[in-house]
Amino acid sequence: MLLKEHDLLRLLKDPLKKNDAFNNLVNQYKEQLYWVIRKVLLNHDDTDDVLQNTFMKIYLNIDNFKKESKLFTWMYRIAINESINFINKKSKQVGLSSSEYIEEEAKKLESDVYFDGNKAQLKLQKSISNLPPKQRMIFSMRYFDEMPFKQISKILSTTEGALRASYHQAVKKIKYELEK
Repeated sequence: MLLKEHDLLRLLKDPLKKNDAFNNLVNQYKEQLYWVIRKVLLNHDDTDDVLQNTFMKIYLNIDNFKKESKLFTWMYRIAINESINFINKKSKQVGLSSSEYIEEEAKKLESDVYFDGNKAQLKLQKSISNLPPKQRMIFSMRYFDEMPFKQISKILSTTEGALRASYHQAVKKIKYELEK
């Protein structure tokens, strides 16, 4: 049963109902958060690992949620931060920069059984992987998730003007890559 955000938060605060409420939260948001993370990491198995870590962080910190934003916005930020931490950790382990690591992951998409895109989508993903990490996230949030700049601003703690400029730079770079 899908619960409204305020009902879910109320139940999460109740020690006797917290576990059931959290299971409801996971069922309600796992697919959305999976795709948030997958767009950053590109790899299914890594996405599953980071999704688990994201839900662990949410569970451990739900009492610190201040309701200054929507619950999903708060969880989205945790998912993005966990994804960035994962990339930084993995890239150091293999001796690459985070950008180089993502480019390598993009090259593996063709053989990924969980990637069901066509050649155009593959080319788009490879172009996106060439963007600097923050531009890549901004582009994905705006283009794929159709998030308003105001919401992205809250998630990334950046001004809307800076986001717009970064997004338009990303679009130019992607268009250039796709036209090559």
